[in-house]
Amino acid sequence: MVRNKREEISSLENVLWNCRVALRGVGSTEKNRDAIIALVFLKFAGDKFESRRKELIEEHGENFPFLDKGSFYVARNVFYLRETSRWSYIVKNAAANDIAVIIDKAMSDIESDNESLQGALPINLFSTLGVEKLRIKSLIDNVSKLDERFFHEEDLVGRVYEYFLRAYAASGTKEDGEFYTPACVVKLIAELIEPYKGIVYDPCCGSGGMFVQSLKFVEAHKGNRLNVSIVGQESKPDTWRLCKMNLAIRGIAHQLGSTSASTFTNDLHKGRKVDYVMANPPFNLKDWRGADELTDDPRFLRAGFSVMPPVANANYAWILHILSKLDIQHGIAGFLLANGALNADDVEYTLRKEILTRDVVEAIIVLPRDMFYTTDISVTLWILNMNKKAGVVNGRQLRDRTGEILFMDLRRWDKNVEEIVIDKGKKKKKTILIDEQIAQVKKIYNDWQSGKGYVDVPELCRAATLSEIRKKDFSLAPSKYIEFVDHDLEIDYTAEMSRIQKEMREILAAEKKSQAMLTDAFGGIGYAID
Repeated sequence: MVRNKREEISSLENVLWNCRVALRGVGSTEKNRDAIIALVFLKFAGDKFESRRKELIEEHGENFPFLDKGSFYVARNVFYLRETSRWSYIVKNAAANDIAVIIDKAMSDIESDNESLQGALPINLFSTLGVEKLRIKSLIDNVSKLDERFFHEEDLVGRVYEYFLRAYAASGTKEDGEFYTPACVVKLIAELIEPYKGIVYDPCCGSGGMFVQSLKFVEAHKGNRLNVSIVGQESKPDTWRLCKMNLAIRGIAHQLGSTSASTFTNDLHKGRKVDYVMANPPFNLKDWRGADELTDDPRFLRAGFSVMPPVANANYAWILHILSKLDIQHGIAGFLLANGALNADDVEYTLRKEILTRDVVEAIIVLPRDMFYTTDISVTLWILNMNKKAGVVNGRQLRDRTGEILFMDLRRWDKNVEEIVIDKGKKKKKTILIDEQIAQVKKIYNDWQSGKGYVDVPELCRAATLSEIRKKDFSLAPSKYIEFVDHDLEIDYTAEMSRIQKEMREILAAEKKSQAMLTDAFGGIGYAID
């Protein structure tokens, strides 16, 4: 029987819920999350290994001398696993007294046997988790229920990470500015900037969802993933490790630096120019630098900007950093920011004015509310393009768009909702963009770029000139430019007043009838109602 997407998602969440129950009352949120992801990884790696081993046996027989030679697995993006690291061995020993040690050794051996996993796996996690063997067995039993299809169809590590982000949002994740980017939003970014070939960079890569989706885009459009290079950086050690794991299990070559580090205070890719940037930076990040720090950094004042981004908010620091990385001939970026950046005052106003004067902003798209698990705010997708002149891009002839910006407002696109199970009996609804909507946004954007078929649509999109934007005091809020329709003018007032009067007469008649019934009732027992 073929299950639909919703059933698969529900099944995954049920497994994760049962795993959380097994770990209830022990360990920290982060340790519990990492323990579950570690087992999911072992299941994934074990399934792929057994599948490849079966292929080799079918091709060469059970006595094939290189059945345990790592290169025959690595060549197919499969990790070589010693017998004691395989999921079948973990399951067989699930009830053993030393199961925690067995799992830790399996993780250590896999990392040492597979260079791409160096520093990616949690070492000695289960031995320090403080969980009795029966709970670990319960974890193993539940993870064993995961269908292998999850590993191929979903960004599984990202999905598990996402689950914990939303399930524990109240524990501080929101204040940390950490947001898992919904897959539909990443898909929208990829469809607009089209990262077919070149270097894709994410300065705050989280668990690697942007990278996974960008390569899905390439594959969906019949491109060659070998033509795409992945470069990134992540400041949180645990998340950096998750990203390495996520990319490694998918066979995605990457450059994430040798350690986790702050993109601002320790840029691991100094001087590097890239073709594409895809990013979802932490919104309104505070204290991203010291008061007098980075003033001689080539990304900021030395790049020709007259002021430094404020210490209290990193939104414009992210923009300037992204600009510093883009290839000056053809670089293009798609990234998310809180809506406040569109109208921010003081220092940010100055920076916005200078960025607009450089004419690198190509599109501003406000997304619907409630798309993120850990915040209900509406956010903005910025598209920066270092070359808005006429030319051929990916086989499409584009017109000269210098001095123009496309504005789109999608906040009315809030009818498609996905219901997510957070806890037993506890659900959360979030807005999603379906494929048809993503295709519509892409068509509007591409039509505007080519100058063929594009028209301004009230309450949806409008192209504005820099001259108009200057008159609006350099605001980038789409509502300043997109035509607003006063729907009150569409009302037939005569018909509406007639309807209201009819309803009022019906209400008064019902009230009069009720009053009469009360009078009769009380009169029957000797009471009179005035």
